[in-house]
This record gives sequence, C-alpha cells and structure tokens, in this order.
Amino acid sequence: MPLPDQRTPPLTAPRPTPDPRGGQAPAVPATSVWPGIGLAAVAVVVAMVANRFAPAFSPAVIAVLSGAVLANLAAWAATSARWGGAGAVWERFRPGLAFVARRVLRVAIALLGLQIALPQVLALGWQTLVIVVTATGVTFTVTPLIGRRLGLSSGTSLLVATGVSICGAAAVAAMRESAEDADDDDAAAALSVVVLYGSAAIVAVPALAALLGLSPAQLGVWTGAAVHEVAQVAAIGAASGVLAAAVTVKLARVVLLAPIVALTSFRARRSVTAPAADRREGRRTPVMPLFVAAFLVMVAVRSTGWVPDVVTRAVPQVTNVLMAAALFGLGTGIDVRKLVKGGRAVLLGAIATGLIAAVSLTGVAVLL
Repeated sequence: MPLPDQRTPPLTAPRPTPDPRGGQAPAVPATSVWPGIGLAAVAVVVAMVANRFAPAFSPAVIAVLSGAVLANLAAWAATSARWGGAGAVWERFRPGLAFVARRVLRVAIALLGLQIALPQVLALGWQTLVIVVTATGVTFTVTPLIGRRLGLSSGTSLLVATGVSICGAAAVAAMRESAEDADDDDAAAALSVVVLYGSAAIVAVPALAALLGLSPAQLGVWTGAAVHEVAQVAAIGAASGVLAAAVTVKLARVVLLAPIVALTSFRARRSVTAPAADRREGRRTPVMPLFVAAFLVMVAVRSTGWVPDVVTRAVPQVTNVLMAAALFGLGTGIDVRKLVKGGRAVLLGAIATGLIAAVSLTGVAVLL
C-alpha cells in the first residue's frame, strides 16, 4: 500500500477511497491529522515495550515492521466482502501518517546530532576513521552502479546504498526526503533490506569474528563500521564486550549522513534531469536540506561540551520515540506482495551488505 504523498495534503481536502468492488467509494474528508498521530503514538508504545523483550531490535525497526503489517492487513481487509469498510477507516489515518513520516522525521534526524560529539569520534584514531570513511564511501558509490546492472530504479539503488552504508532506516528516511528520484516504493524496498540484513548481522558478525580470530578491538571496529542499525551494533557489542567501541565507531558513520545527503542534493540541484514540473515551477533542490543543516548544528552544539548531562541522557530516548513514530508512518508504505515479487532489491541489499563488511574487514586486518 503506497505511502501518502510526500507533500502533506490539505487537512480539509477530500481523498477518494478505493472501493473493493471497483471504482471509487465516496470521498472521505481528511479533517484532522490527529487520528494518524494517535495511531503512530500507540505503535510507538508497542515498539518500546517490544524492545524491552527484544533489545536487538530498535523501536524504530519494530515500528517499521508493525506499520508494514498493519497497512497490509488493512489492504487485505479492504478487498474482502466482510471487512470492505476497512479502506474508508484507514483513509482517516493517512493525513496524520503523512505528518509523522515527514515533519516528525525531520525533527528526529536533527536531534540525532545531539548524540554525537566530534572529540569522541576523532579520538578513535586515524586508522579507524580511514576504515569508516573508506567502507562507507565505497559502498555508497558502488551499490547504485550494481543496482543499475540489476535493472533497479535509481531511487531504489540510492536508498539501499544509503541505508547499508550509513545508518540503516534513519538514513533511508533522510535520503528519501532529499532525493528527487526516490519514491515510496523505493523507500519500502530499502527499509526491508536494512531490517533483513542488519538483523542477520547480529548472529553472523560475532560468528565470523570468532572464526577469523579477531581481537576484541578489531571486532568493535568491524561491528561499528559494517552493521546497519545502532541498536544492532549495540546488541553485538554488549554480547561481545565491545559495546562502547562499537557504538562510537557506528556514530562516526552517522556523522557522514549529513555530507552524503548534502552532496546528493547538490548533484540533484545541478542535474538537467530534474523533474519537468519542478523546472517549470522554478523549484530547485536545496544544496543542503534544512533538517540536515540542523543535524550539523546539533553535532556542533554537542561537541562544545556545553550541553547539560540531563539533556544528553534524555535526547536518545526522545529521538527514539520520534524516529519510531516517523518510521511507523514510512512502514505503512511497505507492500509485502511487491517485495515478494521483486527480489532484485533484496539481492542488491545482500551485495551491498557483503561489500561494506568485506571492505571494513580488510581495513581492520591491515590497519589494526
């Protein structure tokens, strides 16, 4: 089921509801964002509770999955004779889901910067930073080329590359906000990929590290440089005794979110292939989206050391809540039927995951 349009519809505008018997059902007035916001809030609570029992899965990842399950159940119910009214009910949630998937997401990404202090990142040493930058840069550059060979759209290839190379679902969501050629289906495919292979890494990375005889220091760097989600990195680090090192290396990758998104936006701004409607209306992709600039400002503020401890302790929880709400909204765009039929995005995710793991492991073996 497709996500709401990225441009949030006017709250008083009617939106037609698909009729399971064909044609269009009577329009349902989208009068308020509150039903969708309320649904997202319930999903966040469920995700937070589920995270307590399965800490390897972040609330954001759980929210993505729950959004996908709920949307696909609603789509199925709308086609059945008994539950045919479900489509009209679901329409009432769409304005609020559009709001959290766009506006709330931007706030969450900006606040993510308050978790990163540059002095801690620089203290990792030049060898670790070289590994992080090289693995991220190679994966982000090569993955779209492979995606083109596989016949995937440029949007899907870009979002898979972003999610695998930087920080999973949050990076996919941030790039989707900035990339002109990435749509809801592209985001759904990329989100599915990072959830699938990031979760598999929780088991695979420690097993491979033991097989290869990596030291704890090497395992910490490899985990942070190769695994998709922060929560997945934390799960591996806690189980292997390298939590602090692994998470710090991972945050060094998160820092790269801003320059990579800004560079992509800059290239889109200069591209002659920008959408014709945008050219006619005089719109241009900003060099740096405002929420990315806010992310950098938050990193700079945190790096000064002036942020009170009570704030730095609270920010991760607030960010997790907002990110879970936003990704629940995005998760409602995952159409399981399309994913089952289209295996090329899954294949690209496997290749990209193997690429970042191989490049970072080579760096660990050579430099550490």
